[in-house]
Amino acid sequence: MKLLLDTNIFLRMMTDETLLSPAAKAAITDRNNEVWVSAVSAWEISIKIAIGKISLSDPIELFMSNGMRNAKAMELPIRVTHAVRVASLPLHHHDPFDRLLLAQAQVESLTIVTSDRQFAAYGLPVVW
Repeated sequence: MKLLLDTNIFLRMMTDETLLSPAAKAAITDRNNEVWVSAVSAWEISIKIAIGKISLSDPIELFMSNGMRNAKAMELPIRVTHAVRVASLPLHHHDPFDRLLLAQAQVESLTIVTSDRQFAAYGLPVVW
C-alpha cells in the first residue's frame, strides 16, 4: 500500500505516538507499505509555527528530516497536476492544505492516513 500521511498524523507520529490509532501505526510501520510525506505538510507546519499555533523542540528542517527518516518516508513534492486537481474537488473540506493533500492522493493513487473524518467524503481510501 502507498500511504500519504496527513499533517496531523505526521505531527502525532513525531510528538506523541499514543495519539495514533492502532491501524494507523501498523500501516506506517509495515515495511511492505510505502510512506509519503508531502511538501504540503512542511508548509502547513511552517505556517503554524510562524503564527504561534505550535512550537517544536527542534528547528523545522531537523523536525521534518528526522520524522521522515524515522518513518522511512519519501518526500512528495507539489506538482502542477496536484494544484490543478484541487479545482475539481467538491467542497466537502475547506482547508486548503487538506484539499491539496486530497488532490495529491487522487493523482498519485495514495491511501491517506488521517483522523479527519471529512476525508472519507472524497471516496479515497483512508486509514485511521
